[in-house]
Amino acid sequence: MKEMDELKRKVLELLKEDARSSAALMATLLGAEEEDVKTAIEQMEKDHVIVKYATVVNWDKVSDERVTALIEVQITPERGRGFEGIAERIYLYPQVKSVYLMSGAYDLLVEVEGRNLREVANFVSEKLSPIDSVLSTKTNFTLKKYKQDGIIFEEHEEDNRLLISP
Repeated sequence: MKEMDELKRKVLELLKEDARSSAALMATLLGAEEEDVKTAIEQMEKDHVIVKYATVVNWDKVSDERVTALIEVQITPERGRGFEGIAERIYLYPQVKSVYLMSGAYDLLVEVEGRNLREVANFVSEKLSPIDSVLSTKTNFTLKKYKQDGIIFEEHEEDNRLLISP
């Protein structure tokens, strides 16, 4: 059982790096049997450990205009459900890409995407703010994304200067 857990962890690391990796390639890289890798992946999909295979897109390189906002939300927890019910109500909106329970000055961090500033502003004023448990919101618009999920979006030049020491 412990060997299978270790195999699953290693498979997850490989899939996180490249979700297109084949079971055969992963088996070779891990020194495992291809059938064991396939079984591990199927079990993790069934157990909802692997939720989705996704592509990271640098939208700045595409002519599709999009606006992303990170919204700090202070809420009053619901009796008996705490933050769960409010978080669920918020994450069911199609504009919402992510919702995180946070520690600190606010309770939820909500990532929202829209076609323009007005669309995001309307979501905040018409959908998010009117929720009874929402005490306040603070909207921060993303101006530029440099790195996501460990992937650097902009090409950067290496510093080839010689080190000089005294």
